[in-house]
Amino acid sequence: MVRVWALEPYYGGSHRQFLDGLSRHSSHDFTVLTLPGRHWKWRMHGGALTLGHQARDLLGTVDRPDVFFASDMLDLPVFLATLGSGGGAGASAIDRLPVGRGRIPSIVYFHENQLTYPLPPGVERDLGYGFKNLTTAVAADVALFNSAYHRQEFLSAAVDLLAAMPDAIPAWVPEEIAAKSRVLPLGCDLRALDQHRSRAAAAVAAGRWGDPAAGPLIVWNQRWEYDKAPHDLFRALEALRDKGVEFRLAVAGSGATVPSEEFVRAKSALADRVVHWGRIENRADYAALLWAGDVVVSTAVHEFFGAAVVEAVYCGCRPVLPDRLSYPELIPGEVHGEVLYGEGDLVSALTRALADPHRWSEDWQRTWVARFDWGSLKTRYDETIWQCATGGKRARA
Repeated sequence: MVRVWALEPYYGGSHRQFLDGLSRHSSHDFTVLTLPGRHWKWRMHGGALTLGHQARDLLGTVDRPDVFFASDMLDLPVFLATLGSGGGAGASAIDRLPVGRGRIPSIVYFHENQLTYPLPPGVERDLGYGFKNLTTAVAADVALFNSAYHRQEFLSAAVDLLAAMPDAIPAWVPEEIAAKSRVLPLGCDLRALDQHRSRAAAAVAAGRWGDPAAGPLIVWNQRWEYDKAPHDLFRALEALRDKGVEFRLAVAGSGATVPSEEFVRAKSALADRVVHWGRIENRADYAALLWAGDVVVSTAVHEFFGAAVVEAVYCGCRPVLPDRLSYPELIPGEVHGEVLYGEGDLVSALTRALADPHRWSEDWQRTWVARFDWGSLKTRYDETIWQCATGGKRARA
């Protein structure tokens, strides 16, 4: 068993869900050091100092870890420097500096990155945050990415960033990161959704999601932000309505405290089709909606994995997804032609899906994404952690 100290400066949303799942399902011993999931820019600037100080003090009271497991929100070089600085009770426990004999190896997991994360119109990218991601990947022993698309995007952006430097360019950096990076999909608690299937049936019978005779139920369970391109969705749905296509609409996901004008207008324009609008706080109710849904749609211009889509697909919603980003990795190649749509084809893709939302069996569709359940992925995570902690030696039987 490996002693793992997980470091998460932004313990909220998908970061929290992932870390809770990993620590719960892993066979290794986890100690979790976190900061609340807010003020992300300040977390990237100062979170490493705070967590480094906490870890340094903790080293004086408990057994030292065998490996650090950090998220991309941590400035790993600053954390390691703080951990090895003088004055803390744990300084002697780690041979004062986290190098040499006392060095503790580290893994960084990239949920997202600040080199390629799309920005809203009119906002200029602050390359300092992307450079923190870059130096964190250099400092880590293993860099994990949640999709092959994400890994390639990061490495390509690293080349571009370094090429913009005026001189003394460390051109070796992308190749070094590539050599120690690998793809390890996001773990999801998919099997936990099974227990809510009967709740969904009862909700449908009670009319919770409207009358099924009014058309198939479209689910949009993305974050209510610009990078999910909600305007494309709303424009397509209004076009379908104008063509006389029948459907019901449930807009879930994480919404802003004060909805944008775009969402206010769309809710009014599509009022006769809306059966739910807003975040569903209760996990059981959210799962019931997915089981009741017929079609899940994405219009995202940014997606490094796609946990919300994976959950909906597992629950039987026929996916309508853009042929870009990480989505082709989620779906078997043999159904790409029926699931993925190209530029300008959203309305026709939705029309086909609504005409035949149950084109294939739910059991077969579930196999597309069942591989992302923690039950399937936990061994891969445990092996990766073990190899990092032991320098690549084989895991114990």
